[in-house]
Amino acid sequence: MKIGYLGPQTTFTHEAAMTFFPKGELIPFTTIPATMDGLQNGDVDVAVVPIENTLEGSVNITMDYLIHETHEPIVAELILPIKQHLMVLPQYAEEWTSMEKIYSHSHALAQCHRFLHEHLSNVPKEETTSTAAAALKVSQESSRNIGAIANELAANHHGLKIVKKDIHDSKNNHTRFAILSKESFKNHGEHQGILLKSHKTTITVTLPMDEAGTLHQVLSAFAWRKLNLSKIESRPMKTGLGHYYFIIDIEKKWDDVLIPGAIQELEAIGCGVRILGTYPSYSRTVPNNK
Repeated sequence: MKIGYLGPQTTFTHEAAMTFFPKGELIPFTTIPATMDGLQNGDVDVAVVPIENTLEGSVNITMDYLIHETHEPIVAELILPIKQHLMVLPQYAEEWTSMEKIYSHSHALAQCHRFLHEHLSNVPKEETTSTAAAALKVSQESSRNIGAIANELAANHHGLKIVKKDIHDSKNNHTRFAILSKESFKNHGEHQGILLKSHKTTITVTLPMDEAGTLHQVLSAFAWRKLNLSKIESRPMKTGLGHYYFIIDIEKKWDDVLIPGAIQELEAIGCGVRILGTYPSYSRTVPNNK
């Protein structure tokens, strides 16, 4: 099975793909749209892309591409803890406090602000396209005492030494990764270290124009059926200012009564509804030390 993921190698998306598909052929793509196009074009069987982060919120380009460009459903999701580490070449491990520059993605630098401010405030920081790119750069410049902030996978892959583990400010930083495919998986993710947390159904809803109270009616359709909504957010329809899709995560797998009944009620008041997927939600329970 060919697994496309947002690359390059050793990104957190690569880690998610390795975790969920330990025996798959992993193929990196340079962008989220390219990853999803690879699935749609038949170049890969599965696409793994980030969809939401605890600190940064939704990954808008993923959401927009799911809504506007692709028709492949979400068949599973994996929630992965995001752990950032400071790493250097082994020969500089004892001198890491005097490094001349730190490289990482802008999000990683922001997520490690407290540690950097307290311990390395005078060291210049430079943004890279990914944490993986930062680790690669450090590995390629053996004559310089420079550091990268990245994951353990990147350190192992590029032969770097982690000098400070878990330097991120928030200990509850997680990313949700959407797994897209034309085919569903039965218990595919249930192996050592993967825990089935729940089931979800994700839909998009468009409201009839200029009708007061419609959003209240939409939420009521779920509320009286006691369907729990874990997420609701709006994204532009790209047809004009003030025109939005609502993306709704329902904490329930597809059934024959409640969810279809809610959708029929929404359509009866003039809403447009599209199902993005009904799928299991997994989380990783043990570190991936590969």
